[in-house]
Amino acid sequence: MSDLLPVAEARSRILAAVAPKPAETVLLGDALGRTLAAPVAALRTQPPWDCSAMDGYAVRADDATLGARLAVVGESAAGRSFGGTLTPGQAVRIFTGAPVPAGADGVLLQEDASREGDAIVVGETVQRGRHIRKAGIDFTLGEALLPPGRRLGARDLALVAALGHPTVEAAARPRVAILATGDELVLPGEPVGPDQIVASNAFAIAAVVAGEGGIALDLGVAPDDRAAIGAAVGRAFADEVDILVTLGGASVGDHDLVRPVLEEAGVALDFWKIAMRPGKPMMAGRRGGTLVLGLPGNPVSAIVCSLLFLTPALRRLSGRRDLEPPLIVGRLGRDMPANDRREDYLRAAIDTGLGGVAVVSAFPRQDSSMLRPLAEAEGLLMRPPHAPAAKAGDPCLFLPLPHPY
Repeated sequence: MSDLLPVAEARSRILAAVAPKPAETVLLGDALGRTLAAPVAALRTQPPWDCSAMDGYAVRADDATLGARLAVVGESAAGRSFGGTLTPGQAVRIFTGAPVPAGADGVLLQEDASREGDAIVVGETVQRGRHIRKAGIDFTLGEALLPPGRRLGARDLALVAALGHPTVEAAARPRVAILATGDELVLPGEPVGPDQIVASNAFAIAAVVAGEGGIALDLGVAPDDRAAIGAAVGRAFADEVDILVTLGGASVGDHDLVRPVLEEAGVALDFWKIAMRPGKPMMAGRRGGTLVLGLPGNPVSAIVCSLLFLTPALRRLSGRRDLEPPLIVGRLGRDMPANDRREDYLRAAIDTGLGGVAVVSAFPRQDSSMLRPLAEAEGLLMRPPHAPAAKAGDPCLFLPLPHPY
């Protein structure tokens, strides 16, 4: 097993083989999940003027003492301000978000004022600056607020819009072709023969691609036939996709044809077989501008490999900075035996107990053909190569499994 590549080195080689895609202009309504390729700065100041934080009366603090009587000389509402200047003994009816009139330096809450025709009686002394939002407390013209490499969520889109931008510059979406292989595979809903199984991997990988902001292109299922696999691979290269993902056929059996077909198609393979479990028979290479990842046909292996290798590659193509899997320190929920030279990723339940420390308990069965435990898992317990035996309560590392994984 000395030819097995460490997980970290495999990921490093894959990341070195890809670079961020060129930027394109994206309408704000289409920008959810896109990654900024350029910083976003404010085109305006927010708020652009001092405004009221409450409904009430704009006043001069020197006038608004308990029991004082003030003449109401106008109104200031959002989108319709009072154009004059407040003078001693005056007040202006004001509403939340409305500009504070010139001369006013405080807001008397409406519930603290008694209205008497065109005048009010102050029911509570007003402090200078009270209930006034100063101009620019949120952001100011020219201030850079969102950096390149940030993936835009709902809150970001609200901020970008408030900054005055109808579009953003974002990295082009990575395009990923997905090819499943194997005589035994049939699609969901098709008749299943006595020696066949339902194909599931491509749906998971397509979800991973979509979840990372990419575009998944389904090449279907190719039988264990050199010509059929070669034709599908050829379509991917002709389409100049960013990544070609093959599923299955990457081992060394008589029916594992993906590796020789890729080599015949001109793919320069960088490595094959990784020191990890599940997922050892994985390969990576490149042809021109296309990264090729040969994932195992085993369902759990394929999904775990997509998390550790495909996801970082998609993020690099999108210009993101968060490339490494976010391992978290927890505590073991049960004893663990010593590990061999392969890095383990064990399906596990996560329980956050007292003190907020995550207790990580690996499932008793770790058969990598079983999708149900993976769907039920909340994280992957990571066991480094040659890790010694550990007791319940010992520190451990785990990888959370958020959607879409």
